[in-house]
Amino acid sequence: MTVIATGCALLAAGAAATADPSASDWSRLRQCESSGRYSTNTGNGYYGAYQFDLPTWRSVGGTGSPHQASPAEQDHRALYLYRMRGWQPWECAGKLGLRADADARSKRVPTYAESAYIGGGGSPAPPSGGGAPPWPGVVYSYGDCSPALVAWQLRMNAYGYDFQGTGCYYAETQAAVLALQRANGINDSGKLGPKTWRAAWYGARPRQ
Repeated sequence: MTVIATGCALLAAGAAATADPSASDWSRLRQCESSGRYSTNTGNGYYGAYQFDLPTWRSVGGTGSPHQASPAEQDHRALYLYRMRGWQPWECAGKLGLRADADARSKRVPTYAESAYIGGGGSPAPPSGGGAPPWPGVVYSYGDCSPALVAWQLRMNAYGYDFQGTGCYYAETQAAVLALQRANGINDSGKLGPKTWRAAWYGARPRQ
């Protein structure tokens, strides 16, 4: 099996790290572990895309059952585990020859924005330190769906929203966009352009 809990306490924060594994490395890991299926439950005590067992899932802050969590939540907990223990928990990482980098065992707890790139269809990883990922170059409006929107949605959870990271621009996203624009003196067009993108990280807190 792949992900095994240890009794060691996880540190909540540590020195700033400088890198994370690429989205393609995570994709290869998922394919090896679960054929890339986030909902997999084979009844062997390991669940989801990353084949967490329950003690390990809970050790990185997961609740409920891993395979019932959203893909974005599973990605986030996988990155959390990697920053605590590197690739060691996953047998498949060894089989695939995945190499650890500066974030392995850094003990730096990731934000949801930092983990959004993992399952995001190849969208770039956000910069280290929790800064805003680059604006994807598209002005989004109602009805649009894009993997790049996941990072913005999850960032808005820091302001009290409850996005699951669907990447689709519907009523909840529109309300958040308008609130953020009004809080930051941006024309409240309801369209998510570069100013509204960056305001999620560097702007004033919106009123809900």
